[in-house]
Amino acid sequence: MQKYLSILQQYWGYDDFRGIQREIIESIGNGHDTLGLMPTGGGKSITFQVPALAMEGVCIVITPLIALMKDQVQHLRRLGIQAAAIYSGMSHQEILKTLDNSIFGGVKILYVSPERLSSELFLTKLRRIHVSFIAVDEAHCISQWGYDFRPSYLEIAKIRRLVNPKSPAANGQGSSRIPVLALTATATPRVMEDIQQKLEFHDQQVFKMSFERKNLAYIVRQTADKQGQLLHILNAVPGSAIVYTRSRRRTKEIADFLNDNLSPAVATYYHAGLDHSIRDDRQQCWQQDKVRVMVATNAFGMGIDKPDVRTVIHIDCPSSLEAYFQEAGRAGRDGRKSYAVLLYNQGDHRKLEKRVTDTFPDKEYIIKVYEHLAYFYEIAVGDGYGVSRLFDIDLFCRTFHHFPVQADAALTLLSRAGYINYETEPDNSSRVLFLIGRDELYRLDSTTPMEEAVITALLRNHGGLFTDYAYIDLNQIAREARLTPDQTYLTLKALSQQRILHFIPQRSMPIITYTQRREASEHIVIPRSVYEDRRELYAKRIKAVWLYAENDEVCRSQQLLRYFGEERTHNCGQCDVCLQASSRPASNWKKACDLIQQHLADRKKHPIEELSRLGIPDQQLQEALSYMISEEIILADRTSIYLAG
Repeated sequence: MQKYLSILQQYWGYDDFRGIQREIIESIGNGHDTLGLMPTGGGKSITFQVPALAMEGVCIVITPLIALMKDQVQHLRRLGIQAAAIYSGMSHQEILKTLDNSIFGGVKILYVSPERLSSELFLTKLRRIHVSFIAVDEAHCISQWGYDFRPSYLEIAKIRRLVNPKSPAANGQGSSRIPVLALTATATPRVMEDIQQKLEFHDQQVFKMSFERKNLAYIVRQTADKQGQLLHILNAVPGSAIVYTRSRRRTKEIADFLNDNLSPAVATYYHAGLDHSIRDDRQQCWQQDKVRVMVATNAFGMGIDKPDVRTVIHIDCPSSLEAYFQEAGRAGRDGRKSYAVLLYNQGDHRKLEKRVTDTFPDKEYIIKVYEHLAYFYEIAVGDGYGVSRLFDIDLFCRTFHHFPVQADAALTLLSRAGYINYETEPDNSSRVLFLIGRDELYRLDSTTPMEEAVITALLRNHGGLFTDYAYIDLNQIAREARLTPDQTYLTLKALSQQRILHFIPQRSMPIITYTQRREASEHIVIPRSVYEDRRELYAKRIKAVWLYAENDEVCRSQQLLRYFGEERTHNCGQCDVCLQASSRPASNWKKACDLIQQHLADRKKHPIEELSRLGIPDQQLQEALSYMISEEIILADRTSIYLAG
């Protein structure tokens, strides 16, 4: 353990580990497959970065969060640590250089997006990389029972079989398999089991921090006027805030509303449909406190390290308590008092129920969408294998009279069933190709200073621009040209209009690939594992959300913790339920509890209806029972009640 502490002190300046970091690091350092459950802000990255520096070889970190991997690589390099990343949007030459550096000792920590795991180049080079261990971030993505299942994660177990550790094994016991460290902030007991199975764990080394956040008050605010409540909360609680909404359109609407009603203007908005450079710029403005409120879809927040967020407000309900817990947990990472607020009304119950049918439309409808997709691309039965096309869902829906939500859901299910690959948010970086020769470019005399700066930055950072398209990092070009990303984007558009170069901006348009030949409609089969099983699970998650929002008898923190399998919990004393309970007359409350305890003093099981004979008013009886059951003073089954212990 001393070598790990020395590394922690040398690079991060901390005297000791916190929480379960020490146990996780020792476990993976001893070569054990390890699962670590740590809440948002619990310091997950330390658990793989420290042992990576202590062990021989390269630690491969698999994460779906491209923004996070870029940020961590930059941070590690500033600390003098050899780190690199591979993700979609990099050029072939950039990927090749990074992999070769990993082979020849120039990299200690290699971040990889899950989509790259199946590429032939990566697999070929991986066989020659001396890997110390594999770290899997957001490990719940590998579980079909998880709320954010990603099929690309299923490739992780396969790459374990390709890697050949050259030292007498990282675990000191001569094992031929390198260890895997799986990390997640949200996992139910069922998902935990599935993670270990899918990653082919040899050991049952599971370390779990309590998900309790003592500084975070969970509030459900019942209101018919959500925007009015939003203003009230932001006026009452100073400091940085995130407001989550379900739709991209609503992010702008709510940001505009806040800027019209708060002084000074304090809000900006963020969603996956914005250009990458604009997203980066807005994220930085919020992180640097140039704007106070970020209104966003769930595309925002993962991997964002801002400790002083005071409030996270959900103006729309999330589709699972896993998502809610993770998003709400972005408040108060600095340990100071913070708030997670869910704005709710009875209309939300109906909307939540509707999401089940929207997300799992009838099978007949799914087959109809498959048929219309073939008409859209003019693909005959028996043809289409390997065909990839950009997919304009708005045009598709206008052409065939579909609603976008249901059409998107049908395509997702067809993708899970294996008929197509539906990539909804491909990370296609911007590309540039010069349309005139180098000599002609140098003779230009009508370019503006901004255009000259951008052209110079392009030539300085990229080769081959006169012969083929090159992927570019818009932010890097902007820094070189000493312009903002928006100025750089507009300048490239202007150069493109002048036919000096061809600029292809980053696309957020989905891509559809036929993974098998087009089938006749009568041969389409949507398996039970894809449809019925997942629909049932999704419906349970939806129900858990409205039960949480509508249960004003049990502490909010208790409800969340028990959902994640923590049974021995206590009232938080700061949520809306606890504050409401504390305002009730203490004498009546205590008297009811005392009478119930006296009646159950023999510790035998008693019929529940006996309690109605104790002379306690119905309201007080129900409140006392809810309190005593939640505090595990008494236990109850379907027909009986008895003292705990």
